Formats: sequence, C-alpha cells, structure tokens
Amino acid sequence: MSTGGGAASPALAPDADAPAGEGLALAQFAAGCFWSVELVYQRLPGVARTEVGYSQGHRHAPTYRDVCGGGTGHAEVVRVHYDPEACPYAALLDVFWDKHNPTTLNRQGNDVGTQYRSGIYYYTAEQEKLARESLAEKQKEWKGAIVTEILPARRFYPAEDYHQQYLEKGGQSARKGCSDPIRCYG
Repeated sequence: MSTGGGAASPALAPDADAPAGEGLALAQFAAGCFWSVELVYQRLPGVARTEVGYSQGHRHAPTYRDVCGGGTGHAEVVRVHYDPEACPYAALLDVFWDKHNPTTLNRQGNDVGTQYRSGIYYYTAEQEKLARESLAEKQKEWKGAIVTEILPARRFYPAEDYHQQYLEKGGQSARKGCSDPIRCYG
C-alpha cells in the first residue's frame, strides 16, 4: 500500500472510528499546537476522552516528523469524545473559538506551518450547521477575516504516545472545570 498522497490514500477516508463509550459523540478541532488545545478540552465537563493526532492530510500513518515536514497536508488536531447531553457541541465550539486566533493563516503564536491551521472537522450534518453558524457569529467579533476551514472529519491518526495528555503529564491540571493558565512548552 502506498504511503504517499493520491486519491487512493486511506488518509482521505472519513473518520470511521467509534466514540469511546455509549452515548458519546466525536468532534475534531485544529487550533495550533495540539498540546494546549487538548488540555482545555480535557478540563471541560462532559468531555470523556481526548486524543491528539493528525487528520485532513493525504499520507497514510504519518508521524510527527512527517507532519512537521509540511508535506503531508495534515493538521495537528484534538479528537474529543464527548457526551452531547452534558456538553453540547456548541460548548465545544465556544472553547475552540476562545482558544486561538482564527484569523492567522497556518499559524498560532510562534508555531508556523500548515499543521497549525485553524479547522473544525465535523462528523454530522448538525455539527457542520452549528460550526458554520458559529463562524458567522464569530466573524462579527473579528476585524480580520476568519480563515478557519470547516470540512468533514477525515481519518484520525493518533499522535505518538508521548504527545498524548502531554501537558497533564508535565504537571498541569486536567481537572474538570480547572481555570489555571495553560503553559505550553516542549
């Protein structure tokens, strides 16, 4: 099987993974470095699980090194397993918009590259509708044009184990409702 791009790449298929539990749904977000994005979602009540990884690219089974090289088309994403009853999708969108600057193309702070782009990757028509409505509302708050892409969720490739819950492993609290400042470091 080819690991490069092309129409036959399994990376371009929809994310068909199941949520981590009964009654849960999935969402994918890209908002810069996945470490701090993951921690903010870990802290959100109603979120059962988070995973960092790569999506929206054309290379099958990319590594962090591949993605950072810029040739795979992947974004650093957080896949969120959430309980829609306890945490509506709109709450996930609010966190997304509050977490980053959606007007900077392929960049968040000092992180530059297509893997740091802003994106909402939906699993259902309802998620797409809510994402597009929220973008229209948020655009009223920004002077510059929002560059966030809204696309169907493609196959999710988990990042290497050391990236998972990285900031929590480094001593930052992932306690539900925690509002301590998030310090991103590598």
